[in-house]
Amino acid sequence: MNTDWHSIEISRATPVDASYKNTQNVRRFLTVECGDGFKFDRDFMAWIGNGEHKTMGDVADEWRRRRAGKAS
Repeated sequence: MNTDWHSIEISRATPVDASYKNTQNVRRFLTVECGDGFKFDRDFMAWIGNGEHKTMGDVADEWRRRRAGKAS
């Protein structure tokens, strides 16, 4: 069964499945988790969709990890 990424209530425990989409709902969740500076980029989107098991909490943590490694 496909997840409706447009309308589900997303939590840190929500699994990223094969039907994952970068929706406004996902963007809202990640903005809350990561701050107003959150934005998608191609490498990050590829990492999300790489088929490895992960949750939305893992996604938020990875974005913050990647940002920590960049000079401001």
